[in-house]
Amino acid sequence: MECSTPQPSAETWKEAGFSPQVPREAVCDERLLLTARAAGTGDPAPRGVTGLAPAPKQRDAFFDNAKYLAIVLVAMGHAWEPLRGGSRAASALYMTVYTFHMPAFVLISGYFSRSFDVRPDRLKRLITQVAVPYLLFEVAYTLFKRWADDDPSYPITPLDPWYLTWFLIALFVWRLTTPLWRIARWPVALALTVAALATCSPRIGDDLDLQRVLQFLPFFVLGLHLRPEHFRMLRRREVRRLSVPVAAAAVVFAYWAVPRMNPAWFYRRDSAQELGAPWWGGPVMTFALFGCSMVLTVCFLAWVPRRRMWFTVLGAGTLYGYLLHGFLAKGSRFWDWYDHPWLHRPLGEIAVTAVAVAVVTALCTPPVQRMFRFAMEPRMAWAFRSTERSVGGAAADRPGSAFV
Repeated sequence: MECSTPQPSAETWKEAGFSPQVPREAVCDERLLLTARAAGTGDPAPRGVTGLAPAPKQRDAFFDNAKYLAIVLVAMGHAWEPLRGGSRAASALYMTVYTFHMPAFVLISGYFSRSFDVRPDRLKRLITQVAVPYLLFEVAYTLFKRWADDDPSYPITPLDPWYLTWFLIALFVWRLTTPLWRIARWPVALALTVAALATCSPRIGDDLDLQRVLQFLPFFVLGLHLRPEHFRMLRRREVRRLSVPVAAAAVVFAYWAVPRMNPAWFYRRDSAQELGAPWWGGPVMTFALFGCSMVLTVCFLAWVPRRRMWFTVLGAGTLYGYLLHGFLAKGSRFWDWYDHPWLHRPLGEIAVTAVAVAVVTALCTPPVQRMFRFAMEPRMAWAFRSTERSVGGAAADRPGSAFV
């Protein structure tokens, strides 16, 4: 049966949330067509028109695998930190991992923020899944430090992120500025300039961990402007083959650099002057580290599996693993677990690494997600006025981390 009503474009059909398997030409329900066209123009659907519920969004196994493996590297890096003093090899691995693990994490965050705008449902998700967890974990981390470190006077400072919560406040700022980066003519170059200027500005201070927000910004902006075909390029056999000697060379270089370089450069939380370097060292290190980080990020992503693996399902819970493993990472220092000499021997270092991987893996599992969803993804319907979407169901009420 041929439909006489003008059909929406393929892009509009997809934006409305209808499955690509449903041929547009075969649908003559005026309500659905009105809904699709409303989604394409950004106008509200006609009163009473809600359309069909959108087809369930299929998660990309590649990105779930990448997020899980990245968070495993984050946990390994935190576990290796106390081992650096007595092991140059551990320090070299630590430096290598810190070159790219957070840049890769931030880049993927930017990629999944490409469609962010100031639409009410997306602002609601930004508040409930980024701002609220930031406040909750900032308080939880502070109370934990007071108890575990026997420091009852340690203040609760929402404007000064403690430990891992900096990423949430950074993500909040980055996403709010997303529309600006999408209209800039040279967004990555501009973001790099901002980052370079931040490194030679010691007066920025610690409020909102703004140095990290600005110095990691280029990776987020780059992720905003990547497309699926860029990631498909990493599947080429020559890219994977070349990544092996490049990664090996990076480890060798890191081994050489351990006694010669301050690892605090990789944290991106201080200006050049605060690290004892001249002001011009900040911009130089910004561009040098950005290049090194991107090369190793490409090497990392080239070896991320594209198919579903046993750990693919854990990719949806990486922000849970990221924030929750911080309690154990800090607790291990407060309680002097690393004082045992055996842990600083090769077998001990391997054991520490295995425990870190096992712990962060467990914290990404669906049962843990369900247990802590009240803090990570609160619905908070009481705090917002009802907003209707042009497609059946509000996107703001769908479960799923804001990092996805």
